[in-house]
Amino acid sequence: MTHQVTQQRILFIRTFIAIITAGFLSLLLVSFTVHKKMTDDFLKQLGISKADANSKISSSLLDGYVDAYGVKNIKNIALGNRANITNSLLVYTKQYVSSAGFIKEYNALREQKKPVLPVVKTPEEFQQGIIETARQSMLDVEQKLKKADATMKPVFEKTLESIRKQLQQAEDPNNKSIAGYRQGYPVLVKNRDDTYAKETAAWEAKYPARHQQFIKQRLLRFMEETKDINFGAELYEKKGIRYFTNPAYESKSIYWKMAFRAGKEVVEPARAFVQEWMQSIQ
Repeated sequence: MTHQVTQQRILFIRTFIAIITAGFLSLLLVSFTVHKKMTDDFLKQLGISKADANSKISSSLLDGYVDAYGVKNIKNIALGNRANITNSLLVYTKQYVSSAGFIKEYNALREQKKPVLPVVKTPEEFQQGIIETARQSMLDVEQKLKKADATMKPVFEKTLESIRKQLQQAEDPNNKSIAGYRQGYPVLVKNRDDTYAKETAAWEAKYPARHQQFIKQRLLRFMEETKDINFGAELYEKKGIRYFTNPAYESKSIYWKMAFRAGKEVVEPARAFVQEWMQSIQ
């Protein structure tokens, strides 16, 4: 086997791992039983422990980045049948994302991303906050005044007098600033509630309560990214970099291009698997 062929196969498996983790790895669910020995053999072939495999799936799926570090047996995997590798990766991923461990991680992430309802102070709270701030400032300046020398005492006395006036104004029930806040308070609350409602709706759409729907979103993305791929597209090389002859293909997403490099024998069985998977998610 030539060095070039070996490098192409290594590129294939790296690309495929990236597609799996960044694309439909980001969605998965539905109970699927795999014989333990099959799982152990597959992970041994990858050169990775079950714990590390699960961690990579979770990080790629939930955090949105590809984690292929530590997959040691790339050359050996590249020598295998691509269709079988595709199926094994999908089967194991589907099994793991239906586990209690993954669901727990997803729910934790969902809760972490949940919008927080901002606090809008009532007019009374707003006024009391100004009063307390002024009183605390007075105490601080009074303490400094007691310790000040003859040079600094006039400065602190002037500051103290200014704060007293601010406190009096804050305590005045007819204070214009507080009256203005009281008048605008209903609008502040409505704007807060409207914004929170929009953020909550967006959150529920991105992180559904049923994690199956989160998985389905990722599967749909994979199907969208890998549709209408012309695996016979012509390429040309310039300064060691390969480009599509058709400019329209150069504008395609990175995932579309990764799928192109992975090849028809990887993408087509993967799409068939994912299509069936999506149909099982209600």
